[in-house]
Amino acid sequence: MFSPKLFTCLKTYSKDQFISDCIAGVIVGVVAIPLAIAFAIASGVSPDKGLVTAIIAGFLVSVLGGSRVQIGGPTGAFVVIVYGIVQKYGIDGLVIATMIAGILLILMGLAKLGTAVKFIPHSVIVGFTSGIAVIIFSSQVKDFLGLRIASVPAEFAEKWRVFGEHIHTVNYDALGLGLLTVLIIVFSPKISKKIPGALIALIFVSFFSALFNIPVETIGSRFGALPNTLPLPHFSPVGISRIRELFQPALTIALLGAIESLLSAIVADGMTGGKHRSNTELIAQGVANIGSALFGGIPATGAIARTVTNIKNGGRTPIAGIVHAVTVLVILLFLGKWIRFVPLACLAGILVVVSYHMSEWRSFREVLKWSRGGRSVVLTTFLVTIFVDLNAAIEIGMVLSAFIFMKRMADITNIKVIAREFGEDGEDRPLSSFVIPKEVEVYEINGPLFFGAANRFDEIDLQVSEKPKVRILRFRDVPLIDSTGMQALKSFYTKCKNKQIHLIITGLHVQPLNEMVKSNLYDLIGEENVFSNMKDAIERAEGLLCVHQ
Repeated sequence: MFSPKLFTCLKTYSKDQFISDCIAGVIVGVVAIPLAIAFAIASGVSPDKGLVTAIIAGFLVSVLGGSRVQIGGPTGAFVVIVYGIVQKYGIDGLVIATMIAGILLILMGLAKLGTAVKFIPHSVIVGFTSGIAVIIFSSQVKDFLGLRIASVPAEFAEKWRVFGEHIHTVNYDALGLGLLTVLIIVFSPKISKKIPGALIALIFVSFFSALFNIPVETIGSRFGALPNTLPLPHFSPVGISRIRELFQPALTIALLGAIESLLSAIVADGMTGGKHRSNTELIAQGVANIGSALFGGIPATGAIARTVTNIKNGGRTPIAGIVHAVTVLVILLFLGKWIRFVPLACLAGILVVVSYHMSEWRSFREVLKWSRGGRSVVLTTFLVTIFVDLNAAIEIGMVLSAFIFMKRMADITNIKVIAREFGEDGEDRPLSSFVIPKEVEVYEINGPLFFGAANRFDEIDLQVSEKPKVRILRFRDVPLIDSTGMQALKSFYTKCKNKQIHLIITGLHVQPLNEMVKSNLYDLIGEENVFSNMKDAIERAEGLLCVHQ
């Protein structure tokens, strides 16, 4: 349940791997700086909180996590949630919600829910991820264009209305720096793939802006000087009413953190050929979020982009993630004072590129080519994410996906008169090879008998004009039956009994048989009327007809 990969890796650790991990860790740490700052500001908090999160959460995820290469820290997925919590509950509310989310993640890991991410449909993930990307892009319009707006509304539609009203206040210097940032990030890989484009843009644009004294808003002008020390952990007692108030936001953080971290771990497994420990990863993410909250940080999860960067630069053990956290700490302690010169338009440009990659527009386009059900799920999740909130989007997307799945399963479940029989030698045998008495009906059920298909029994009486003496239900293609299906079967048995029709069951699998025994239906039908093959069932039907005659 809890077995950190770090301790497994250290058993066979080598000097060469240590060097590779250190190089990868330093590179990822440098990459994390502009992203951590940008995500923090976009979330409505000061930039130092993003750095603290990258240090504390990043360290704990690597030490305690279930993946060899996972890099933890603030991510774009949390921007929408954190911004909403800060606006409604303040920084203190965010700290409490993050801590509660950490506890929930630990409980999820202890409950062995780490594999549950596979039950989240791809269309739901694409829908809310694309929606988050649109919201992140919207949140950066003000700083990217340098608009003079006192307060930007939280609602998506209202936000764009305000942008339209203030479009005449565009600061072309800020727009120029933002565009320059985007161009550097886009074209820097053509020059060097080793040095991250976001870092090149951050350094060059900040130096250019300060050198020519360009009149744009910077981190220093908005937030003042950043602290060059790591804050001390702090915790204040919280009342039950406050916990109840923040439980829903905390649950959203926990669910998204679980989804993002496990998806990142799965991507990493595909690149390295490894296999992560999902429950250990959830527990580590929980501890990391509690640790981040204690130091005044924001929610954290596995960062796919930084994890991929780690792998591509040779990181293969959690040591790389630890070095990444230490690198961010060293930069904060010794170079933090220079961060105040970074233009906000530059950070906005970085997040514009992040939102573009996060939008998964290619996946979005592919999903729209799927069936009508897939399109409805992704579009509904996407629109609810944008215009309502992420929590509602996930809930509605999951419920809609479940209904569509149940509809499809119900569509393939049917009850029909069978026209052939499989003999013991495995060859097809026509039903005519059996002597089926005239007053016997034989029906075959195909597919799972669950609540979505339970009404199929009502169709039997509609398929015949004369009342039979015996009905044989064949269950060889019924892999499972749920409580509603069992109740429908009971009701069908009762109808047959009231009409003096004998009911015989054949070909039961283990799960349907066990459910029939538990529900007492097996005893009602009678052991003498339950068979494993068609031949014995027909012989029983013939015997019952002889009794009536």
